[in-house]
Amino acid sequence: MEATSAQTGVCRSQLRSNQLPPSDPKRHRGRPVGPVCLLALELTASAVGIQRETSFWRSGLFPFLPFSPSKIISFSRLAPTNERTQQTTLAFLRAHGHERHCFSSRQRLATMTTSTSRSPSRLPPPSSSSLSRTETLSLFSLTFACVAVLANTFQGDGEPLIASLALSGVAFAASFAMIRWLGPTLMKAGLKGTDMSKHNRREMPECMGGIAAVVYLLVIIVFIPFPFYKDIVAATSGGGNRDVVVSVVEGVERGRLLHKFPHSKLASYLSAIISLQSITLLGIGDDLFDIRWRHKFFIPAFASIPLLVVYFVDFGVTSIVVPIPLQPYLGELVNVGVLYYVYMASVAIFSPNSINILAGINGIEVAQSIVVAVLLAINDCLYLLTPYPHPATDSHLFSLYFLLPFLGVSGALLWHNWYPARVFVGDTYCYFAGMVFVVVSILGHFSKTLILLLVPQIFNFCYSVPQLFGLVPCPRHRLPRFNARTGLLEPSVTPWTRERQPRGVVAWGLKVLGGLRLLGVTVDEEGRFVETTNFTILNLWLVWRGPLREDRLAMEITGMQMVMGLFGLFVRHGLAQLLFKEDNWSIGAAGV
Repeated sequence: MEATSAQTGVCRSQLRSNQLPPSDPKRHRGRPVGPVCLLALELTASAVGIQRETSFWRSGLFPFLPFSPSKIISFSRLAPTNERTQQTTLAFLRAHGHERHCFSSRQRLATMTTSTSRSPSRLPPPSSSSLSRTETLSLFSLTFACVAVLANTFQGDGEPLIASLALSGVAFAASFAMIRWLGPTLMKAGLKGTDMSKHNRREMPECMGGIAAVVYLLVIIVFIPFPFYKDIVAATSGGGNRDVVVSVVEGVERGRLLHKFPHSKLASYLSAIISLQSITLLGIGDDLFDIRWRHKFFIPAFASIPLLVVYFVDFGVTSIVVPIPLQPYLGELVNVGVLYYVYMASVAIFSPNSINILAGINGIEVAQSIVVAVLLAINDCLYLLTPYPHPATDSHLFSLYFLLPFLGVSGALLWHNWYPARVFVGDTYCYFAGMVFVVVSILGHFSKTLILLLVPQIFNFCYSVPQLFGLVPCPRHRLPRFNARTGLLEPSVTPWTRERQPRGVVAWGLKVLGGLRLLGVTVDEEGRFVETTNFTILNLWLVWRGPLREDRLAMEITGMQMVMGLFGLFVRHGLAQLLFKEDNWSIGAAGV
């Protein structure tokens, strides 16, 4: 290794003076490389994270591997771009007649020789904002098929569930195309962000969840006539001579007895739309003005006001079912009065914020929302597929009308936000997704079931309390830390200084959590805290599992969400039988 170091020193001096010895290009194809190529290999090794201390380097194999110049460039592309390394490698290849191996296009070569005024590690955003031919044909075919199904529903009584499914396909196609087309426009308007967990950090359009929310709202508005088609057309004068003409009393003017229109259902539907529109506007405002967490925490409460007002006027039940062991003491129902509205407002505040807190890696916000929506749809189907008519059928049909289009727009967004992401969803989507769950659970009268499906989010919130409430320093972003050498995500940490150390109960709690492997804790020889991992479920998962690739972490967290959600449904429909007389005591039992 001493000879190798001496050779490397000669190479560096020759390189500084730009006096590189000529070499035969064929020499580098399948043979051990010379001293100058050794320098390029050493720089490449440093760029991709291979240190001299590793066993691979100490073995003596790496300096004498038969790499061709094209392989050197292939290795250098894997690492974060470094201008000095690029200039050194380019000078070596020029001197040896291998300039053609540098890059396959002039644009790539210009990137290497750019001035230091432009960050060499930031690549331009994807230039393609148009749909490919295959994508265009696929989306057009899907839209045509869905429109045909939608038109066919008018031949019967409206078939609102089939119409909702067809509109979900239209929502997917519209969201997919709009996200692709409007990405460059949002970037020009300044709505862009940088993906911090990549080697080549590039800017991408942000707030794309707002596009999905707008498409969803338009689809929900278009859907309004379908669930009421039977009421406004088939059973009234709109359907021809279907009105019943009666004579109430002899001598009194004859009149028509029209079908009684379900105004309460329409009021619930419209209040849901108003709440979703409100949360979308507030979410876009958060993305534009970057509202501080302590201020935006209560944003969903304002959007839930239409829901609570309609619930008070139309339904108004504030009683909860008492478990069987407590019924001898409390009775079958307990009226909690205004506390029930406080409970529903709390659910409305927590659900959107819980999606927003569990974020930070590609695809996790949309993936967890899709999992919760699918589980809620499964819960609805359990009531619709019963062999007997269930009293909660209308409530769960109402839920499906809102969940199916949500799955459509979320699927299109996940296509672009999954690793490696091409867009960011923004806070708008987190608020919007959480409010969809609030709407269907409150107006569908199964808010407790929603809580069972949000157990990972509840744990993440409780786990984050020390930082959210200032007991432990809380950075602006607590997303996992990206290791550029390995390309893996590691737990992000909060550093502690000698002057600022946790005291009392906080210090004891950190040590206990560290001992239970619920927190990564590093202390020095004197027992002082050096650093602790941030309090998020993503960092905790990395403490348990070790460094992971970003997509692997997202898949594992999403899988955990699905498993916990299925267990929640089992608790709701299986173990609940031990505490309550029936699966749903009655449609009037709002607490079930």
